[in-house]
Amino acid sequence: TMDIDRPSVEERNQRYKPGSIKRVKLKNFLTYDDVEFFPGPRLNVVVGPNGTGKSTILCAICLGLGGQPPLLGRADDARLFIKHEKDQATIEIELAPHKSDGPIHILKRVIERDRGSENGNGKGASIYYVNGTKTPLKSIKELVTEKYHINIDNLCTFLPQDKVGNFSGFDKQALLLETEKSLSSSLYETHQQLIKLEKELQSSGNDVKATEEELKTLKKQNERLEREKELMEERQELLERIDLLKKKRAWLLFDQKREEAKEAKEKREELKKQKREAERSVRPIQEEHAEMEGKVTQIQTTTKALEVKGKREKKNHEDCLSKMENHSDGIEREVSEYQSVDAQQRRALKELEKERRRLQDVEAEVDDFPSMEDTERTITEAQKELRQLRSALDSSKRSSQDLNKQIESAAENSRRASERLGKMKDEKQHRLQRLFAKNESVKTAYMFIHENRKEFRKPVHGPIAAEVQPKNPLYASYIESHVSQSTWKAFVVECSEDYNYLFREVRQKRKIPINIILVPNGRLEPMTRMYSDQKYSVLKQEHGFIEYLDETFTAIDPIMQALISKHNIDKVLVGGDAVQESLDRKDLENFICAKENGSSKQSACFFYTHRNSSHRYTYSVSRYNGTIGLNTIDIGPARVLQSGMDPREKEQLTQIINDARETIERLTPELNNLKDENEKLLSQGKPISLRIKDAKRIKSDYASYKMKLKNQREKVEDAEEAANKDNGREKSKRIAQIKKLIQLSIKSGEDAAKAKSEMIKTLRVLTGVKMSEHGLSECLRKLTDKLSEAQAASAELLNRYKQAEADYNEKKENLRKLLAKAQEIAPREQWHERLDEDDMPSTIEDVDDAMDDAESKVSSITDNPHVMKQYEERKKKIEVLQEKLDTEGGEKDLKKKQLETKRTKWESALQNIVNLVNGKFSTYMKEVGCAGEIRLYTGGNESRENEETENLKYDFKDWGVEIMVKFREASTLQVLSAQTHSGGERSVSTIMYLMGLQNLMSSPFRCVDEINQGLDERNERLVFKRIVNNSTIPVEEGATPNDHCGQYFLITPKLLPNLEGMENEEITVLFVFSGPYNFDNCLDWNVDKFIADKKRILSQRTEVDNGNSRGKKRRSQ
Repeated sequence: TMDIDRPSVEERNQRYKPGSIKRVKLKNFLTYDDVEFFPGPRLNVVVGPNGTGKSTILCAICLGLGGQPPLLGRADDARLFIKHEKDQATIEIELAPHKSDGPIHILKRVIERDRGSENGNGKGASIYYVNGTKTPLKSIKELVTEKYHINIDNLCTFLPQDKVGNFSGFDKQALLLETEKSLSSSLYETHQQLIKLEKELQSSGNDVKATEEELKTLKKQNERLEREKELMEERQELLERIDLLKKKRAWLLFDQKREEAKEAKEKREELKKQKREAERSVRPIQEEHAEMEGKVTQIQTTTKALEVKGKREKKNHEDCLSKMENHSDGIEREVSEYQSVDAQQRRALKELEKERRRLQDVEAEVDDFPSMEDTERTITEAQKELRQLRSALDSSKRSSQDLNKQIESAAENSRRASERLGKMKDEKQHRLQRLFAKNESVKTAYMFIHENRKEFRKPVHGPIAAEVQPKNPLYASYIESHVSQSTWKAFVVECSEDYNYLFREVRQKRKIPINIILVPNGRLEPMTRMYSDQKYSVLKQEHGFIEYLDETFTAIDPIMQALISKHNIDKVLVGGDAVQESLDRKDLENFICAKENGSSKQSACFFYTHRNSSHRYTYSVSRYNGTIGLNTIDIGPARVLQSGMDPREKEQLTQIINDARETIERLTPELNNLKDENEKLLSQGKPISLRIKDAKRIKSDYASYKMKLKNQREKVEDAEEAANKDNGREKSKRIAQIKKLIQLSIKSGEDAAKAKSEMIKTLRVLTGVKMSEHGLSECLRKLTDKLSEAQAASAELLNRYKQAEADYNEKKENLRKLLAKAQEIAPREQWHERLDEDDMPSTIEDVDDAMDDAESKVSSITDNPHVMKQYEERKKKIEVLQEKLDTEGGEKDLKKKQLETKRTKWESALQNIVNLVNGKFSTYMKEVGCAGEIRLYTGGNESRENEETENLKYDFKDWGVEIMVKFREASTLQVLSAQTHSGGERSVSTIMYLMGLQNLMSSPFRCVDEINQGLDERNERLVFKRIVNNSTIPVEEGATPNDHCGQYFLITPKLLPNLEGMENEEITVLFVFSGPYNFDNCLDWNVDKFIADKKRILSQRTEVDNGNSRGKKRRSQ
């Protein structure tokens, strides 16, 4: 293996320009079954033989970003891009975000063969997704073009293989439009506006006599209101003056606080400087202090060593004295022993007699023990019986363990099945997931409520569909059909404050549709049933009704009250099969709709099921003639309230639980019988164990007796030896020991004297060292005090610096807020010139005085907006009429002025761009040994309007860009065209023009497919070098890693060997392989391993060649 230096994933991700393509995944798309590739952030060279699917990548990028097949020039129907014999193709593209932590957009397009019209162009065959959410094509295009500025319909940025010829076939006008689109949408839009304005200036004028009369009348009428209008204008001017003064005051306050912040900053910097100087002054003291500490530590180490030595010598001296004393005591003891030898002899004879009597007593105890042979026989027989019982007990225990395992296994299976069944029965979670899958707004609202629980005063419930628990699936279908879908998705609050908060935060601020139902305090109001108890009893007994709809499910009080108030579920009946018979034979309609007081009819609603078919009957009483209208609905299975459980899995789990219960019930009696048998065997074994225990105790006691007898006999022998001891020899032995102890005592005395001498010598040295230590410690103390004073001064300066910094930060934060407020009130770039004029006060006090004066004048003028409204309306009429009169003059002048303003800016920007591109294009063409220029064609009208000229003619629609080229020395510059130049010449010119535009384009990536076809080897090398240089320009110093010219895709079937620049790390080469030797999985391809293997093979080949060369040389010699 070999190590190759590559940027990390984080570094690589930072280099992507926002909108660049980070990943493309294709499935069943043209030549690909399933492929995923990851382009680099800069130049991507896509290489592979013809027909392998290189251009398919560009097709996928175009279609995946919302483009349509005609842009590719290949087909008109998106379904033609689905792989043969497949029904669906998928394109997935991941775009680089605007920020490293910003949202990542993953666009997905699914093309289905069976969707859309058979004879159409497949517009309806595609489904689009953004981050997994289904999204309309319009939103996809807005995201691509407006957010990321990607223009896949512009040949300057996206040049597929089948459109390469179209680019060089552009006339000068089309080339200008495509160039404008690729650089800036504003350039293109301004150009279109200029064309429109020029066209409008071609015609104007009409008859104005009647308009003049009307205008004269209106002017006379407005003259009467002039004075009142002037007062209103004066009042308005004062109000504007007050508003202007407020703006001025905001900026004056900002300037004042800015000076304070500046002073605080200067103070902070001064303290910072003083702090650094103090820290520098502390450093020498610290060094001197550290040096002195080292000396003190060193001498203290010496002192400790001497003290240890002195203690050791003192201990040696004391040990010698102690030995001498011990020897003296030994001498005295031996002398005493010598004198008592005869007395010991008499004591030994008495002790011998005593021990012999004890031996006789011990020997007499043997009669108390039974025969050991009988005891051994008893143990053997009892152990045999016990082994037989133990064998039977072990067999019984194994059977019990097997039964226990079976019972535990059945219990564990039952527990797992019960847990699984419990999870499946969590209807609330199932319903929430179904609701969230179909209603993103409900999910967003639910998450907001969940994350902001503390902001609500009382509990918030919902969505309602998740809070309802029907008694069975049939009742679920009844409830669901009766309650509206909006109510199922609604949330229930218990106070108006929570209602307002939820409405404001979710619907108004976040623009999320949400239904909210208010149930005050979450109380369930007392219900008044529609039918009396007597009539309800008749409906149940005679007509087949079972209960009310609100009784078919359970829910908390707030939810129940919300459903009652919204849908009257407490007034709806639920019945069974008998209801159909009542409808057919018992005139149920009149009975159920009759009011009990007999005054009139009433509406009614009920559900019932007959022959597995469910129905809802609703009777409505007409307001006009009192007749009863009937509406019937067949009820289908519930969807919102459907059970989330798989019936088959539920049945399987229930069966597992029942089987486990049956197994436990069957095996438990057997287990109990075995336990009883175990107890019986244990009771039989107890007396046998006691017999064994008693026999072993007797055996143990006999062994103890034998040991006791042996010990006593040994004591008698020892006593006999002591009584028969030779006294003369013992006395000689004592005398020899006394002599030895005297010699040892003398030697210990000499050693003690020597140790004392060494100890005194060490004490003298230690005294001198301690005096030196005292002097150094005093110096260290003084240095410590000096260092503490310096550090205290430094710490004081540090505290003052921190206070100054905190004060500066506080002033800076206040200044930021004042700036934001001032910018909000009066943006500086918009108002600074007006606010700095001489008529504006220069201090806050003057501003306040001017505002007070203006406000008093405003209050003195009565506001009469009716006069101004009347005057302004009439004035507008006058202006409209005047505008009509000035159509031939004023309107035309206005449009001319607008045209000139737009033209000046547009032409200047356009000319600058053309000059920039021209400079680069000329340089690039020189590199390939040719000449070239880029010219702005202005429609053939080089002269402009003068003061005497009435009509203006620019012909903006004819403006264009000309690519002038010269490929031979003898020729002159000519406009690039398909009629004049060869395919290779057009390719060189096209790519050099695109290279000139590259750094000016707004699109984050550009694609060019097989632009190098038709080039000779020299030009192909130069063109490739230019593409590499332009696409891998290093990022400027101080810029972000992704602040470069963008991503570039170059599609080519081949690359010449030894191309310059291929070692650049900003180049990513994507190889497209296909054929019988291809990898089963694209991830199996390892570039690093391939390079290592290639180098190894080349190295081996070189060694072989060198060996052959040496062999030939030897043979030649």
